[in-house]
Amino acid sequence: MRREPVTVTVAGRTDAGVHARGQVASHPGEPSPARALNGVLPADVRVLACDEAPEGFDARRDALSRTYRYRVQAGSVARVHEHGRSLWWRFPLDEGVLHECAALVAGVHDFTAFTRTQTIHTHFHRDVKRSEWIEEGDGVLGYWIEADAFMRSMVRVLVGTMLEVAYGRYSVEHFAGLLEGGARTDAGDTAPAHGLYLEHVSYPR
Repeated sequence: MRREPVTVTVAGRTDAGVHARGQVASHPGEPSPARALNGVLPADVRVLACDEAPEGFDARRDALSRTYRYRVQAGSVARVHEHGRSLWWRFPLDEGVLHECAALVAGVHDFTAFTRTQTIHTHFHRDVKRSEWIEEGDGVLGYWIEADAFMRSMVRVLVGTMLEVAYGRYSVEHFAGLLEGGARTDAGDTAPAHGLYLEHVSYPR
């Protein structure tokens, strides 16, 4: 293992509390064995593989898209084994409305309403390639979204707003209007970080 400081670049930055199942990192120089890296990492971080990449490869800059999943457990009683791994939603939930909202998200839209008011972003259009809710069993719903890029808290605000639409606070038409560059104050609350997972990062072949 290398006994010197190494500059590491990661494919996706996440807020504290967000899980990363498919994070990708790059660094200059020769790859270090995953086994050796895992020997010095904390117990909740593991390297699955460490391979040589083409000269100049950058895990963040070279990514074509990223896929996130947000997990929601719906029901009157929170499941103990889901603590810290999904959002417990104990209110009425119209799953058909969730699917309607997810379908609207796909495509190129202005996501100004779905990021923080105080932001460094100057470009708010994103190309969403996949947006769907999937039943994962045991009362858990997973929202899967793939896009060319994401803004801070974008997935969490989308989920928080969709849940409020499915609860009846907003209409589907209101949600559709937000995708045309609505104000952050007209969208829903930001869903907590612990339900979000970075699942996959895509690169050119």
